[in-house]
Amino acid sequence: MTRLNQLIRTLESGSKAFATFAPAEPEAALWVSAARYDGVIYEMEHRPWDAVRLRDTLQYMVNAPRAIATGLPSPAVTPIVRIPANGGEMNQWLAKQALDMGAFGIVWPHVSTAEQAYNAVSACRYPRLKSVPGYEPAGLRGDSPGTAARIWGVGTDEYYRKADVWPLAPEGEILVVLMIEDTLAIDNLDEILSRVPGIGAVMIGEGDLSQELGYPRQYEHPDVVRAMTEIVRICKAHAVPVGHPHVGSKNLSAVLEAGYDILVAGAVRSFGTLERGLEMSNRL
Repeated sequence: MTRLNQLIRTLESGSKAFATFAPAEPEAALWVSAARYDGVIYEMEHRPWDAVRLRDTLQYMVNAPRAIATGLPSPAVTPIVRIPANGGEMNQWLAKQALDMGAFGIVWPHVSTAEQAYNAVSACRYPRLKSVPGYEPAGLRGDSPGTAARIWGVGTDEYYRKADVWPLAPEGEILVVLMIEDTLAIDNLDEILSRVPGIGAVMIGEGDLSQELGYPRQYEHPDVVRAMTEIVRICKAHAVPVGHPHVGSKNLSAVLEAGYDILVAGAVRSFGTLERGLEMSNRL
């Protein structure tokens, strides 16, 4: 089987997966597609939702020379999308549009209950008969695969075979990521991972979590660390990969030591040449 989703390929190999956040803009797709990340999360939770711009962005992820050289038709850096709707909104259409545009997965913000998690997985699956193995969670996604199949670099029939959630479907290439961002979600996380198959990964949301705990963005506060540690513990108990969304040079060692499987690192713009030039010209 040819694995199209680089994030899933890396996780299946037992290695740490690296990703970055980026705006859904063609210019971002050009630089991120040339980087060595396993995946990119196009940020549309805290940025405006624009399905047309997302479609254009994903088109720029396609790299024909790379496909010819490697024989792998899909983007080298796997694109997934963080949608704006919180899990409690029980939303489906945003996931449908992102997947139809060619995304390989959905990041669901603020999932706090098993019911919300079930909805998240269902929205990423096509419907099937109850007699089919792996029926649950029942699929709710509407059928319009043309654009997505083009981005994936496969025919429609192959897209249908692969357009299911991993690891529930062994051939599945769609990664469902739940963000755990509040204490209710932590209380329910064991139930979520026990009752809802098809969750590909969990990602902590320590920004919102630290807000609720009363220590906004104080990520090293003992209460915040304790809550994050509990999320990792529960995920490890269920063999579900867990991601950290804010990895930098200062906390990289600690994040690796804590056992996170997906490391999301910010893309840092460097002004080193400018600063050196200003220094040399006595302007600093």
